[in-house]
Amino acid sequence: MAIIQWNDKLSVKVKEIDDQHKKLIQLVCDLETAMGSGKGKDVLNKIIVELMNYTVYHFALEEKYMTQYRYADIQTHKAEHAKFIAEVTAFKKDFDSGVLGLSLKVLQFLSDWLKTHIMGTDQKYSECFTRNGLA
Repeated sequence: MAIIQWNDKLSVKVKEIDDQHKKLIQLVCDLETAMGSGKGKDVLNKIIVELMNYTVYHFALEEKYMTQYRYADIQTHKAEHAKFIAEVTAFKKDFDSGVLGLSLKVLQFLSDWLKTHIMGTDQKYSECFTRNGLA
Protein backbone atom coordinates (compact mmCIF):
# COMPACT_ATOMS: atom_id res chain seq x y z
CA MET A 1 0.00 0.00 0.00
CA ALA A 2 1.21 3.50 -0.86
CA ILE A 3 2.56 5.73 1.90
CA ILE A 4 -0.19 8.25 1.05
CA GLN A 5 -3.28 7.83 -1.08
CA TRP A 6 -6.00 10.23 -2.08
CA ASN A 7 -9.25 9.81 -0.15
CA ASP A 8 -12.25 11.96 0.72
CA LYS A 9 -10.69 13.04 4.03
CA LEU A 10 -8.12 14.97 1.98
CA SER A 11 -10.72 16.83 -0.08
CA VAL A 12 -11.13 20.55 0.55
CA LYS A 13 -14.30 20.49 -1.60
CA VAL A 14 -12.72 22.67 -4.30
CA LYS A 15 -12.01 20.62 -7.44
CA GLU A 16 -9.16 22.80 -8.69
CA ILE A 17 -7.30 22.56 -5.38
CA ASP A 18 -8.13 18.88 -4.89
CA ASP A 19 -6.70 18.15 -8.35
CA GLN A 20 -3.49 19.97 -7.43
CA HIS A 21 -3.26 18.06 -4.16
CA LYS A 22 -3.66 14.82 -6.12
CA LYS A 23 -0.71 15.86 -8.31
CA LEU A 24 1.44 16.49 -5.22
CA ILE A 25 0.44 13.12 -3.79
CA GLN A 26 1.33 11.48 -7.12
CA LEU A 27 4.86 12.92 -6.87
CA VAL A 28 5.24 11.28 -3.45
CA CYS A 29 3.95 7.99 -4.86
CA ASP A 30 6.35 8.24 -7.81
CA LEU A 31 9.26 8.61 -5.39
CA GLU A 32 8.03 5.70 -3.29
CA THR A 33 7.67 3.49 -6.38
CA ALA A 34 11.16 4.39 -7.57
CA MET A 35 12.59 3.64 -4.14
CA GLY A 36 10.84 0.27 -4.13
CA SER A 37 12.66 -0.66 -7.31
CA GLY A 38 16.02 0.68 -6.11
CA LYS A 39 15.83 3.81 -8.26
CA GLY A 40 15.02 6.42 -5.62
CA LYS A 41 18.21 8.39 -6.09
CA ASP A 42 17.70 8.34 -9.87
CA VAL A 43 14.37 10.19 -9.66
CA LEU A 44 14.92 12.21 -6.49
CA ASN A 45 16.30 15.34 -8.15
CA LYS A 46 13.48 15.38 -10.70
CA ILE A 47 10.88 14.99 -7.93
CA ILE A 48 12.44 17.75 -5.80
CA VAL A 49 12.59 20.17 -8.73
CA GLU A 50 9.03 19.34 -9.75
CA LEU A 51 7.89 19.88 -6.15
CA MET A 52 9.66 23.22 -5.97
CA ASN A 53 8.01 24.40 -9.18
CA TYR A 54 4.56 22.93 -8.60
CA THR A 55 4.17 24.02 -5.00
CA VAL A 56 5.01 27.63 -5.89
CA TYR A 57 2.16 27.51 -8.42
CA HIS A 58 -0.18 25.68 -6.03
CA PHE A 59 0.57 27.86 -3.01
CA ALA A 60 0.06 31.01 -5.11
CA LEU A 61 -3.42 29.80 -6.08
CA GLU A 62 -4.42 29.00 -2.50
CA GLU A 63 -3.08 32.34 -1.28
CA LYS A 64 -4.87 34.20 -4.08
CA TYR A 65 -8.18 32.73 -2.92
CA MET A 66 -7.33 33.41 0.72
CA THR A 67 -6.74 37.06 -0.10
CA GLN A 68 -9.78 37.30 -2.37
CA TYR A 69 -12.11 35.80 0.24
CA ARG A 70 -10.43 37.47 3.22
CA TYR A 71 -9.53 34.21 4.90
CA ALA A 72 -8.84 35.04 8.55
CA ASP A 73 -5.84 32.74 9.10
CA ILE A 74 -3.95 33.64 5.93
CA GLN A 75 -0.69 34.64 7.67
CA THR A 76 -0.36 31.35 9.52
CA HIS A 77 -1.13 29.44 6.34
CA LYS A 78 1.39 31.42 4.30
CA ALA A 79 4.01 30.77 6.98
CA GLU A 80 3.46 27.02 6.59
CA HIS A 81 3.88 27.37 2.84
CA ALA A 82 7.12 29.31 3.30
CA LYS A 83 8.43 26.67 5.70
CA PHE A 84 7.64 23.92 3.19
CA ILE A 85 9.44 25.77 0.38
CA ALA A 86 12.47 26.28 2.64
CA GLU A 87 12.54 22.57 3.51
CA VAL A 88 12.29 21.44 -0.12
CA THR A 89 14.97 23.97 -1.08
CA ALA A 90 17.21 22.48 1.62
CA PHE A 91 16.57 19.00 0.20
CA LYS A 92 17.68 20.27 -3.22
CA LYS A 93 20.84 21.69 -1.71
CA ASP A 94 21.51 18.40 0.11
CA PHE A 95 20.95 16.44 -3.10
CA ASP A 96 23.35 18.69 -5.01
CA SER A 97 25.91 18.22 -2.21
CA GLY A 98 25.67 14.43 -2.44
CA VAL A 99 24.04 13.79 0.94
CA LEU A 100 23.32 10.07 1.27
CA GLY A 101 20.04 8.52 2.36
CA LEU A 102 18.06 11.54 1.26
CA SER A 103 15.29 9.68 -0.61
CA LEU A 104 13.78 8.19 2.54
CA LYS A 105 14.02 11.50 4.41
CA VAL A 106 12.29 13.34 1.55
CA LEU A 107 9.61 10.66 1.22
CA GLN A 108 8.76 10.71 4.92
CA PHE A 109 8.76 14.51 5.12
CA LEU A 110 6.47 14.86 2.08
CA SER A 111 4.07 12.18 3.20
CA ASP A 112 3.80 13.60 6.73
CA TRP A 113 3.53 17.18 5.54
CA LEU A 114 0.87 16.50 2.93
CA LYS A 115 -1.24 14.53 5.38
CA THR A 116 -1.04 17.09 8.17
CA HIS A 117 -1.20 20.16 5.93
CA ILE A 118 -4.08 19.05 3.73
CA MET A 119 -6.08 17.33 6.45
CA GLY A 120 -5.37 20.05 9.00
CA THR A 121 -4.41 23.46 7.71
CA ASP A 122 -6.10 23.31 4.29
CA GLN A 123 -9.34 21.94 5.73
CA LYS A 124 -9.64 25.18 7.70
CA TYR A 125 -10.12 27.26 4.53
CA SER A 126 -12.51 24.79 2.90
CA GLU A 127 -15.67 26.28 4.37
CA CYS A 128 -14.57 29.83 3.55
CA PHE A 129 -13.85 28.96 -0.08
CA THR A 130 -17.01 26.94 -0.67
CA ARG A 131 -19.18 29.59 1.04
CA ASN A 132 -17.78 32.07 -1.50
CA GLY A 133 -18.72 29.91 -4.47
CA LEU A 134 -15.66 27.78 -5.13
CA ALA A 135 -16.46 24.15 -5.77
